[in-house]
Amino acid sequence: MKKITGTLTALVTPFQNNGEVDVNALKELVSWQIKSGIDGLVPCGSTGEAATMDTNDYKLVVEAVVKETAGRVIVVAGATSNDTKKAIELSRIAKKAGADVLLHATPYYNKPTLAGLVAHYKAIALAVDLPILLYNVPGRTGLNLSAAMTLEITKKIDQVVGIKEASGNIIQIMDVIKAAPSYFSTLSGDDAMTLPVMASGGYGIISVVSNEIPKEMADLSKEALDGHWDKAREIHYKWLDLMNVNFIESNPIPVKTALFMMGKMKESFRLPLVKMTENNKIVLKKVLKEHGLI
Repeated sequence: MKKITGTLTALVTPFQNNGEVDVNALKELVSWQIKSGIDGLVPCGSTGEAATMDTNDYKLVVEAVVKETAGRVIVVAGATSNDTKKAIELSRIAKKAGADVLLHATPYYNKPTLAGLVAHYKAIALAVDLPILLYNVPGRTGLNLSAAMTLEITKKIDQVVGIKEASGNIIQIMDVIKAAPSYFSTLSGDDAMTLPVMASGGYGIISVVSNEIPKEMADLSKEALDGHWDKAREIHYKWLDLMNVNFIESNPIPVKTALFMMGKMKESFRLPLVKMTENNKIVLKKVLKEHGLI
């Protein structure tokens, strides 16, 4: 398959006030993202509140995103579970729905050994014939996928084509970039790390902030890929405060609140996530106003 590059949006999942998936708002979000020049969409990750989705919700969201996308950009479906059997089930649903690639974080809570990780990813690859992006997010999983572990998994499983790296450790990320095979895409998993990761040889970002500013983040990765570093830095620093304010509370609380303020969706979450505190809403609203987003 074509190498994964550019800005891919880690899509939020809009909900109705009763907590059901708001399919119309989701389709409108997808349409706006694509019209804004985004390179790919990633439904059902942590930003999409996949942890509180059952298989029916999951199927509904992935199918809606794939249908609305209609092949215009790549769809990378999050299918993470700490139960390998469940991860395979979600992966099969994603493939049947028409997703192009699977995104699998390391199993959380279980904290498997390297041998367990290889066995986990190999079982998924054998069961579902789709490319796989690894996802290293130790702040959520409790397990850091070291550069050596990433490279070993990649060596043993042909379907692994890249990684979303959200460790925040630029040395570790550079070690992956340095030794990875030519087909492998190292993507930043943190918006504020996009510029340094791409300057080090990474190929893009799976982004939270691109929910709010898809065009600008698509432009950032494009300028970096084209080697236009002055322009890439200009975009990066212009939007850095928005990138940072999206994490003043647990993701995706701030970004969904911002999208509510922007008129894109209802202000609705599934427990255990709740609405943003009023003090933090004031901070968020100030940043959005300063950038002309509301």
